[in-house]
Amino acid sequence: MLKDVPIHPSLATKDLAQARSFYADKVGWEPALEPPGTLVYQVGPSFFTVYESEYAGTAKNTVMNWVVPDLRAQVARLRERGVKFEEYDFGDFKTVDGIMDTPDGNANAWFKDVDGNIVGVIQDPSVADAGAVATMIAAADLARAKA
Repeated sequence: MLKDVPIHPSLATKDLAQARSFYADKVGWEPALEPPGTLVYQVGPSFFTVYESEYAGTAKNTVMNWVVPDLRAQVARLRERGVKFEEYDFGDFKTVDGIMDTPDGNANAWFKDVDGNIVGVIQDPSVADAGAVATMIAAADLARAKA
């Protein structure tokens, strides 16, 4: 069944060399594979790709989540490397200094890559130190998407 097959995020970029530099210099990730026009990254047991597209950065939603065991440590490390975190106000939930604490005791943060793709960082103490990435799929009608 389709639900038993792994999926991975794909992020668009206008310039593959700039995206490669961003993820290496700012996040510390190097591609595991570099097929033509694509970068393939492995983060823990998961993968994501970056590919060239004229539509890069047009999504206004989170396109990928990076799940880490210690969000505050990762945010501090990324800030030292020049990553800027976004501030959001979701009504009852808001970021404070780029971090949103969740009712379950975990936390979320968001940054934009060189193309403006929004990458979420989610704390889950049960994941391995390398973390993992997860696909985000936006839906204008959540009830219909669940059906």
